[in-house]
Amino acid sequence: MAAQKSANRSGTTTYNDRPSARALGAFIFASRWLQAPIYVGLIVAQLVYVVVFVYDLIGLIGDDVITPMATGHHPNESTIMLAVLGLIDVAMIANLLIMVIVGGYETFVSKINLEQHPDQPEWLSHVNANVLKVKLAMAIIGISSIHLLKTFIEVSNMKDGVAPGIADGGHGNEITWEGAMWQVIIHIAFIFSALALAWIDRMQITADARMRVAEAEATKTQLEADVLENSLPEVHRDARPAAPVVSPDLHP
Repeated sequence: MAAQKSANRSGTTTYNDRPSARALGAFIFASRWLQAPIYVGLIVAQLVYVVVFVYDLIGLIGDDVITPMATGHHPNESTIMLAVLGLIDVAMIANLLIMVIVGGYETFVSKINLEQHPDQPEWLSHVNANVLKVKLAMAIIGISSIHLLKTFIEVSNMKDGVAPGIADGGHGNEITWEGAMWQVIIHIAFIFSALALAWIDRMQITADARMRVAEAEATKTQLEADVLENSLPEVHRDARPAAPVVSPDLHP
């Protein structure tokens, strides 16, 4: 116990060295590998999005471009724009999956050795939980922006407060003014959430920087004190003020 207290005073970290505590700690730390199948499942989900992207791309080329031109009609620009926005939406969701898979695995499961890999993402070199949350929030805002833009295109055909769907001769899904309003409100909520996450991350970075500056100043002060002490003669290094000597003759 005394050794542990002295270690704490010196600033070093002490651990419980009992075998049961070490075994329990190792078991708890190994439980992080339970997340590995989740990331493998997300890779499968990304493969599904690749299939959806190819299917939508074939539909864009065949149904929205080739078929109208074969019948002597000009392709509908709004329909093509909505189809392209759908492809961009799929691509942005795939990017979101990549950030979750690679960043989540790197942060919470195990390090990925990509130091010498030429295709290492720039953001992976400084990824942590806070950075990952901010990037995910920005990706969600981008996806929401695509959905909102598609809604604005569909609203251009609105009649009697309702935009017709594809089955009724419209370009996309049926939507109402109330539905469009709620999409705008949700999008604004996403923006404020991302701003709040970025602000919290900035506060933490500022606090960490101040702590590092304080540690650097303390180290500098200690080094200056050590240099001053070493510059003194040996006889003066441990000099202490002597206690006053009282003569026994002065006692009553």
